[in-house]
Amino acid sequence: MILKLLVMAVVAPSAALAASHEALRSCFENVLTDRGSFAFAGDLFYDRIVNRYNLNIPVTPAALAFPTSSQQVADIVKCAADNGYPVQARSGGHSYGNYGLGGTDGAVAINLKHLKHFSMDNTTWQATIGAGSLLSDVTQRLYHAGGRAMSHGICPQVGSGGHFTIGGLGPTSRQFGASIDHVMEVEVVLANSSIVRASDTKNQDLFWAIKGAASGYGIVTEFKVRTEPEPGTAVQYTYSMEIGNPKKQAALFKSWQAFVSDPALTRKMASTLTVLENSMAISGTFFGTKEEYNSLNLSNKFPGANGDALIFDDWLGLVAHWAEDLILGLAAGIPTNFYAKSTSWTPQTLMTPETIDKMFDYIGAVDKGTLSWFLLFDFQGGYINDIPTNATAYAHRDVLIWLQSYTINLLGHVSQAQINFLNGLHKIVTNGDLPITAYPGYVDPLMPNAPEAYWGTNLPRLQQIKEQVDPNNVFRNPQSPSSAKKEPL
Repeated sequence: MILKLLVMAVVAPSAALAASHEALRSCFENVLTDRGSFAFAGDLFYDRIVNRYNLNIPVTPAALAFPTSSQQVADIVKCAADNGYPVQARSGGHSYGNYGLGGTDGAVAINLKHLKHFSMDNTTWQATIGAGSLLSDVTQRLYHAGGRAMSHGICPQVGSGGHFTIGGLGPTSRQFGASIDHVMEVEVVLANSSIVRASDTKNQDLFWAIKGAASGYGIVTEFKVRTEPEPGTAVQYTYSMEIGNPKKQAALFKSWQAFVSDPALTRKMASTLTVLENSMAISGTFFGTKEEYNSLNLSNKFPGANGDALIFDDWLGLVAHWAEDLILGLAAGIPTNFYAKSTSWTPQTLMTPETIDKMFDYIGAVDKGTLSWFLLFDFQGGYINDIPTNATAYAHRDVLIWLQSYTINLLGHVSQAQINFLNGLHKIVTNGDLPITAYPGYVDPLMPNAPEAYWGTNLPRLQQIKEQVDPNNVFRNPQSPSSAKKEPL
């Protein structure tokens, strides 16, 4: 009798899961007439179709769908919600935690790759962009629609659906804001499968949440964005130093931090300091003429580094040059096993000289577990700092410098030594006692307090809005905001 009960305890949930699986497939077959527009776990070549980005996190969604319209997105959401499946959208597929696949096994993933429509209003210079467009698509289409541009990152394969809703930092952000600051209106599919528009005048709470935390609130299918005239002449510069001793490295970092923390520094200046296994470099773009650039006299500001500069009169040429960056080859080109973390500093919390010394002493002595690692210290501020923290769900408006740390294993899973290296580094640079902050686009699946780190003081409002627009938590991943009320079992 006991054995029979044990067998029933195992078989009953399995049978229920199988029934739910078949109900979901049947629903898909009714709303997606093209049989090639969806696939289920267990189908032939399913792993290849899933195409995970971070191979260190083996996520397998229950099903993948490839809609061709907003209405099909809504139909898929209804199928999933009615059958008890969580849903996540996928645009470019570059989530560090594979959250576009749900982040854990068993979600319904909606790939937006077919939603690449584009149009430009030549009166307002506002563009309409489908959420499946990659950043390379956005750059090309804005340029050819009147020499326009908007702020976004430099990796061409990243999808706008995630990038435009999580922050979207890039070289022009100090002048024009983050990607989310360009977004004027969105079309979004909600958990109840309705399709709505949201802006500063329509569904304002939803729009506020979309601009920084969209994956927990709906699926954006279309953006209306403001654009800027493409920047004119620009200077791409690099000051590099081969790995020497920690004192020289620390001295160069201190010089760079002093340079970017000058409140009088022009917003035309973008800059990143990169630390690799065998080198260190300060690079970036100055959006101005060579004469203006020369007047900054950077060579005297970065002692011990060898500098060079390239002049670009062609906007597309400059963007293509960004995409050739070595780090993109390591981090953004192909799926691999990696782990990443992030943290930030405001003008008031910059690293002390003593902390910088400790950081480079640590880097020189610690077992990193791999030669494939890098640290990116990215200069922000400017326009982004002009906007109040509570103006959008994106909370990190006071940040001056972001750190993205990244460790890669080309041969297999990331080792504990690699994880320990990054954890130890972050403990040093934050002195272990600063409020933890993290960029929501640099997902750290091992971070225990992720919602607080990603959204800071905006989290309580996000939880309230979640309760209103997605009470059953249909749109979720392991680190998305929860409802203010207890989540349903």
